[in-house]
Amino acid sequence: MTTITLGPDQPFDLDRTLSCGQAFRWEKAEGWWQGVVDSRAILIRQEAGLLTFAGADAAFVRDYFRLDQDLPVILSSIDRDPAIGAAIRECRGLRLVRQQPWECLVSYLCATNTNIPAVKRRVALMAERYGRTIDGPFGTTYAFPEPEALAGASCADLWDCKLGYRTDYVSRAVAFAAERPDWAERVAALPFEEARQALMRFKGVGPKAADCVLLFAFGFFEAFPVDVWIHRIVGETYLFDLAGRNCTPAEYERIRRFAQDYFGEYAGYAQEYLYCVRRTQ
Repeated sequence: MTTITLGPDQPFDLDRTLSCGQAFRWEKAEGWWQGVVDSRAILIRQEAGLLTFAGADAAFVRDYFRLDQDLPVILSSIDRDPAIGAAIRECRGLRLVRQQPWECLVSYLCATNTNIPAVKRRVALMAERYGRTIDGPFGTTYAFPEPEALAGASCADLWDCKLGYRTDYVSRAVAFAAERPDWAERVAALPFEEARQALMRFKGVGPKAADCVLLFAFGFFEAFPVDVWIHRIVGETYLFDLAGRNCTPAEYERIRRFAQDYFGEYAGYAQEYLYCVRRTQ
């Protein structure tokens, strides 16, 4: 086991970070979080200011959890009103993890019109059937398959991973990424709005999925994904005329533009903190 002693001036809450819905390959069992990240099977737990883990080195864990990011400065920049202030106090230490673009893209293709447990099942099935076997600290598991590994799967094979109508989305993304292995680097090099449009060229990637992938995989912290919870919170807290209404494309655009203007370059952190306390607000 390896340990990291957390600095008292840089808060980190492992439980909130891994349970807030941003990543789909983590489960908690007997006080330990078990996850697969970039072909590494990681076992990790937090006891106060001490992280104990196996399956990755300290540099990788620091990078994945963005432990070198100055979280107090970020939270100070978005602490604009009592609502976000309460969310920050409740969820302080939640950090955005650094996900792999390919897995993140496919995960959010699988996340349309569904719930988190269903997304986890779909991602796990694809990994079990097409991913590389990993012998990790919590037993045998599987890496998420690269595009080349999924390219040999037929639509029927992918359908068996419980993808449903999303099978076509994933199949098309696989073909595109297999032919263009530098697609993620190209997206990362673009300005935010251009990167957003590039992701929405993938069939099945709408505004919310694009914003999630940009935020969680590419580090565009100004991205502000809007789901039913965020639409409700923003309508009840900031844009009162939206309360009780369905989220149309025009309203989605209005909300994300408002959030970027109001919260600034770290609007995505505001989104995660507001989402984190959604059931208590």
